[in-house]
Amino acid sequence: MKLIGMLDSPFVRRTAIGLSQLGLTFDHQSLSVFKDYSTFRQLNPMVKAPTLLLDDGTALMDSSLILQYAESMSTHSLNHLNPALFAKEQQIVGTALICCEKTVQIVYEYQIRPEDKRHEPWVKRIEQQLQEAYRQLNQLANTHQALFDTKKLSHASIATAVAWNFTRQMRPEQLGNDAFPRLRDWSAECEKTEAFRKYPYDDAMSGGGPWASA
Repeated sequence: MKLIGMLDSPFVRRTAIGLSQLGLTFDHQSLSVFKDYSTFRQLNPMVKAPTLLLDDGTALMDSSLILQYAESMSTHSLNHLNPALFAKEQQIVGTALICCEKTVQIVYEYQIRPEDKRHEPWVKRIEQQLQEAYRQLNQLANTHQALFDTKKLSHASIATAVAWNFTRQMRPEQLGNDAFPRLRDWSAECEKTEAFRKYPYDDAMSGGGPWASA
């Protein structure tokens, strides 16, 4: 298997960490959807990161769907078997992914879209959505602390740490003045683990992140 995409994408990074924690062997090809567009397109004409290319040529896309497939291939799970706890984990994953998506949208607005084409009411709406998502994620992390254990990483706890670090790297002003201490501490704790150090956030690979122009 080959995972395609850059580790400064939170979706690629959470996929890489999840695959590794599930004990699956894969190669990683670091390609930007911007500066490596032509090369990426040869591997997947839809140019979607992350893409997981299976040995038979099947291309899987979307981090959640890739990890769902990975769960079926692994001898263990990064999800709780208890339905109630699994539901909470899914709530956490969904909220963390909203944080990622809204951060990406803000990055596009300020680093891709020309300033004269920017619609400020739309930007403010995205920023409000991001703030609310982080408020709820911080509350979930406080309420369900047992689900956040570096000795037993889950899809939920991985997504949370990856999301926070991504926003901190790309748009730190969106995180306010220490407004979400539980998320800050959890992300810092995860970044020290072997699982996260193996697949570090690294914008140097693209000379400025995947948002850099081709």
